[in-house]
Amino acid sequence: MIFDRAEAHPGGRFLLVMACLVIIVAGLKAAAPILVPFALALFMAVVSMPVMFGLRRKGFPAWAAILLTLALDGLIFGLMILLVAGSLGDLNEKLPGYASVVEEIYRRYLLKLQARGLPVSGFLSQDLFDPARVFLLLRTGLSTVASLLSVGFIVAIIMIFILAEATVFPYKFQAILGGNRQGRQRITHTIEEVQAYLGIKFQISLARGVCVGLMCWAMRVDFPLLLGFIAFLLSFVPTIGSIIAAVPGIALALILHGEGSAVVVTLGYLVIDLFFGNLLEPTIMGRRMGLSTLVVVLSLLFWGWVWGPVGAVLSVPLTMVLKIALENVPDLRWIAVLLDQVPPQAREAAMRSQQTLYTSPGTGEAAVAVPPGDGAKRVAG
Repeated sequence: MIFDRAEAHPGGRFLLVMACLVIIVAGLKAAAPILVPFALALFMAVVSMPVMFGLRRKGFPAWAAILLTLALDGLIFGLMILLVAGSLGDLNEKLPGYASVVEEIYRRYLLKLQARGLPVSGFLSQDLFDPARVFLLLRTGLSTVASLLSVGFIVAIIMIFILAEATVFPYKFQAILGGNRQGRQRITHTIEEVQAYLGIKFQISLARGVCVGLMCWAMRVDFPLLLGFIAFLLSFVPTIGSIIAAVPGIALALILHGEGSAVVVTLGYLVIDLFFGNLLEPTIMGRRMGLSTLVVVLSLLFWGWVWGPVGAVLSVPLTMVLKIALENVPDLRWIAVLLDQVPPQAREAAMRSQQTLYTSPGTGEAAVAVPPGDGAKRVAG
């Protein structure tokens, strides 16, 4: 009855849809203690599924494939957690020394500004900047990271059941859809695209973290493993994530080795971000995997508000998964077009512009358009 009236009154239908969205968002926020570990487990399980299915294809039974996949994930993340936890402990011990150095640098720059005749003493004083407050905030952030790592056991338990269900999901879909071959192909295509996107995003983020860690180690910056882990984690946060990840490394370079080292580390971060963010990732994923800049910013604000720091880290993967799912539903494909970086017409025009029109030598006749990279291959028209 309600939906019939909504169909008769478009304004009422709009209000009904908005009310449903408010209820859904409120439910997501209220159920964050349950949904956040589930979202992390689902993300890690999707990334790990190719390993599990590869073991299945080699003849391993389902239980052995699941256990081996979990053992591999546990080994990788266990080593990562141990290294990060050790770095956090060392950082906590060195924070007082860093605080005194930061205070000395602050006073030195304050005196330099005063020596140049700038009236900074009226609005800047040595009491205005309290390093203790800054490092208290840093300790709070480290405790937040430690609390996130503490949910690893819950995430691992949920992963076991997700991977176990993944082996029987195709049969469930087949039983549900029956002879609807188009529906099965749509679901399979959606799952494959989601797996491809998450797998590529995870690998690129991991490679970026490794490069940052190696760069900080080469520049003799303390805690390169921790800085690499921060870069890996925050690479999932669009735009602002790379900036936040660079701040600790630049600050440590400034504290330990001075302004010159800080400039070099800044350039290193900039080169790494330009290579991975502007060259490698768009080349591998293509324009089709892009999101509108406005959508990226809004998704960061939305998921960060709903699920906190974990929501901010997973904002782009969650929105990208939603976009891929909407692209495979004909009635909702228009929403995916709104979320896309470029409209389909612009993408098709760009693909056509990448093709080169060759002319058959000696005849003057137009040849068939051949994409670049095919060498001197020409087909006469």
